[in-house]
Amino acid sequence: MSQAVCILGATGSIGQSTLKILQRHPEAYSVFAVTAQSRIEELVEICRQYRPKVAVVPAEKVDELSKRLQQHHLANIEILQDEAGLIAVAEHADVDIVMAAIVGAAGLLPTLAAVKAGKRVLLANKEALVMSGDIMMQAARDHGALLLPVDSEHNAIFQCLPQHYFEAERHGKPKLGVSQILLTASGGPFLNHSMQQLEEVTPAQACKHPNWSMGQKISVDSATLMNKGLELIEACHLFAVQEQFVTVVVHPQSIIHSMVQYVDGSTLAQMGNPDMGTPIAHALAWPERISTHVAPLDLFMHSQLNFQEPDMLRFPALKLARQAMQSGGIAPTILNAANEIAVAAFLNQQIRFTQIPQVVEHVLNQMDNQPAHDLDAILQADQMARGVSQQYVVSKGS
Repeated sequence: MSQAVCILGATGSIGQSTLKILQRHPEAYSVFAVTAQSRIEELVEICRQYRPKVAVVPAEKVDELSKRLQQHHLANIEILQDEAGLIAVAEHADVDIVMAAIVGAAGLLPTLAAVKAGKRVLLANKEALVMSGDIMMQAARDHGALLLPVDSEHNAIFQCLPQHYFEAERHGKPKLGVSQILLTASGGPFLNHSMQQLEEVTPAQACKHPNWSMGQKISVDSATLMNKGLELIEACHLFAVQEQFVTVVVHPQSIIHSMVQYVDGSTLAQMGNPDMGTPIAHALAWPERISTHVAPLDLFMHSQLNFQEPDMLRFPALKLARQAMQSGGIAPTILNAANEIAVAAFLNQQIRFTQIPQVVEHVLNQMDNQPAHDLDAILQADQMARGVSQQYVVSKGS
């Protein structure tokens, strides 16, 4: 029986990869809703090809989208707007699967709405879980939602864990014979750069990842290693472990996507070509497997795999993320908000590449950590951290 899919962030790289998988399996999946922030032409093409029932855009883009859809004789597609529209499609009764691929904090409320509606949620938006980890995971348990990781690293961990791992009690320590999670990182494009070279990094250079094709924000995060810091926090919530049980391993080839170590000395690794089609297809069809466009791994082409420890001096963002997870409360929310502002400022050439973690550290030090009691506390901390970050960016640029 065909399952209806809602894609939050359809025009981004994850959204496009998801559509590619759905196109291969029209008998199993249909596109119910798609959303976009600014790429209206690309959204129109998606609507033309996949004929969703609903499209969601910001209010200021509604007229443009409506006009373009009419030109393509697609006026029957309902248009919703803003955050209310995102939430409406995420929790819609006709939707079976939600791909949560909106970048940044903007994805929090629609992702949480999908979880509370008991959907199968394919989680590509790590920031939503970084901000509201305990609330999101509790909501998934309370409402019977199936929260499946799409990040290649977390999907790899998921594949390497014991079958009944998530049925055991959550208490912060690995269980069922698991001893350690090894979270791999490519190291980004500046793995071997000196501090002096890092000072001169341009936005164009930071957005050119050596292995993955990604959007600007996540590319910069990968270059600073903040992406791995956010993934560390995400892994702690998804797999119910304290941060000391997650070790980051730099693996430049991005062939091993992550590993799980066991108490008997075993280390299980999930390997594959660096293409998001594999984890997307795995999460879509789990516990079954479906075909993708991804070529099988040729081990003879990748005869050498390297591993090393991350350098915390040159890439302090990873250390900041680990400290935020240790602190708990609203610290991860502050970290994420400050990083989003800092990355945007770097892309706008307001600050240097090396100042991104400086902004984050400043905001973490300026704001008092509080318990993350509820969603209101998280959203308030997010807004306050953005304000403090903006002020600091202005002071650094002046």
